[in-house]
Amino acid sequence: VQLVESGGGLVQPGGSLRLTCAASGSIFSINVMAWYRQAPGKERELVAILPSAGIANYADSVKGRFTISRDNAKNTAYLQMNSLKPEDTAVYYCYGRGYNGYTWTQWGQGTQVTVSS
Repeated sequence: VQLVESGGGLVQPGGSLRLTCAASGSIFSINVMAWYRQAPGKERELVAILPSAGIANYADSVKGRFTISRDNAKNTAYLQMNSLKPEDTAVYYCYGRGYNGYTWTQWGQGTQVTVSS
């Protein structure tokens, strides 16, 4: 199973970006998709998580600004980020967990998001 992120870049404070995570390979089913981020000198932290049959949860720092969603038919997850702040600057990683006869977990390679004027 592979996860590939896209959509990162440089944006001004107050702007928006949409990240995409596409899963491929021997997936069969995806139970959980999530987004994490890691800023320089800091630990990786959970941003948003969306179970296949459940409600999304968000870090307090992004509630009301970020929205996680999934397109199960395309095995793709999205992270819509609005009202971006400089403190949102980080490498964003997609995470997936599913089942294909065995439980699998996988990380994407990461995509850089920089919020700066």
